[in-house]
Amino acid sequence: MAGRDNSTSNRKLDLAARAAWLYYIRGRTQDEIATELNVSRQNAQRLIALATSEGLIKFRMDYPITECVEMAERLKDRFGLVFCDIIPGERRDEAPVAGIAISAAERIESYLSSKAPAVLALGTGRTLRAAVAQVSSMERPQHKIVSLVGNLTRDGRASPYDVAMRLCDRTGAQCYPLPTPVVADDIEQRKLLQSQRWYKTVSSLVLQVKASFMGIGEIGWGSPLHVDGFITDQELADLVSSHAVGEMLGWAFDQDGVLLSTAFNERLTAPPLIVPAERPTIIMGAGAAKAPAIRAALRGRLANGLITDETTAVRVLELD
Repeated sequence: MAGRDNSTSNRKLDLAARAAWLYYIRGRTQDEIATELNVSRQNAQRLIALATSEGLIKFRMDYPITECVEMAERLKDRFGLVFCDIIPGERRDEAPVAGIAISAAERIESYLSSKAPAVLALGTGRTLRAAVAQVSSMERPQHKIVSLVGNLTRDGRASPYDVAMRLCDRTGAQCYPLPTPVVADDIEQRKLLQSQRWYKTVSSLVLQVKASFMGIGEIGWGSPLHVDGFITDQELADLVSSHAVGEMLGWAFDQDGVLLSTAFNERLTAPPLIVPAERPTIIMGAGAAKAPAIRAALRGRLANGLITDETTAVRVLELD
């Protein structure tokens, strides 16, 4: 019975994909699709809606928007970036995660399209998880995907934002996770974890990466690092007292992009950030709360690539 249910579900998705292809690519009307697929017009409409809800449709616009291109060039010149993509701003307060995710997915795919074996490194976060979900399915077994941050929370739960395995599932690439908590209990535990053979393998791959993609977070009450349980109230208070404004892979830094010498940073299990960034190191994120952290990371040369929206880009330039 279970096999029959799966077969029916797959058949429905096949029809949904055909309907969506005919509608969006071939420009057929719903009546024409209904005739070609031998279904009712209402069913054709439902199949197209199903394709959208199941993520079978990915919308990407090739036409560059002048203001965004000009803003990207200003940021590249100001901070010496190797890559910058600014998506159109939205008339609302929430960050445009979907647009940033599509841009990041396109960039990730550009590296994965190479036939020569390459190593890509990934951080973590909501936006990066959304980006990986937008990457087209492909078979790239020659590539390696390495995680730059631990995949466990403080209490041993798997992090919901670990993305390396997700990308490997979509691309067939070789996966090298970092099976550690993001933050060790003490320095001795951190040293023990980093002395393991698998950790040294990950560290060696980090030095070979073609490009790195990571989210960026603000430091403050209610910030993702705090809400998701990766940092305690006391640790957060200590970072705020140390004038931390942002973090990448957990590494906290001040308004000038200088990594802080704090007890929290000393217990991070993530490989250290390379400063200044040498290979393409692309951060992604948007929103008024993240603008100071983005500006600081670029100012301190912690990253040399950026994907954000034009509203945040304007704010970053104003802060600088």
